[in-house]
Amino acid sequence: MQYPQSGLFCSGARWLAWPVLMLMLLLVSGCEKIELERADGTLANWDKYRGQWVLVNYWAEWCKPCLEEIPELNELDKAPDIAVLGVNFDGVKGVPLVELGERMGIEFTMLASDPGPGFGWQMPMALPATFVVDPEGTLIEARFGPQTEEDIRALIGE
Repeated sequence: MQYPQSGLFCSGARWLAWPVLMLMLLLVSGCEKIELERADGTLANWDKYRGQWVLVNYWAEWCKPCLEEIPELNELDKAPDIAVLGVNFDGVKGVPLVELGERMGIEFTMLASDPGPGFGWQMPMALPATFVVDPEGTLIEARFGPQTEEDIRALIGE
């Protein structure tokens, strides 16, 4: 006796195929590389920062505490195990952003746009704000107010 082509078994097999297919799509999409656009328009892959502490710092020209912490962040960015990425809170982009960073003495990498939404982070409501990401890529905490090299090194255990 042959099994019917459109019975419970066949529809059940198709039903099982959908969850497997969806799981495979989710796994593949999880491997998608996150590209960060720098202020100068070049791209940096987020994976480049694996193995380093990453400080995503939100700043604005009018924010006095932001100005205070720039030298500290510049020094931290020189360390081989720490990368500082700056995000302009006011949404300045392109050449004006590069020029603003130069005027303010910013030596660390400035990003053209906020990477936070791609990671599920919300835009901070106070400045300066520094999101601290561990070498595995996990957000450890968000800090508000000017950061010092000493404070950050104490946080990351150096």
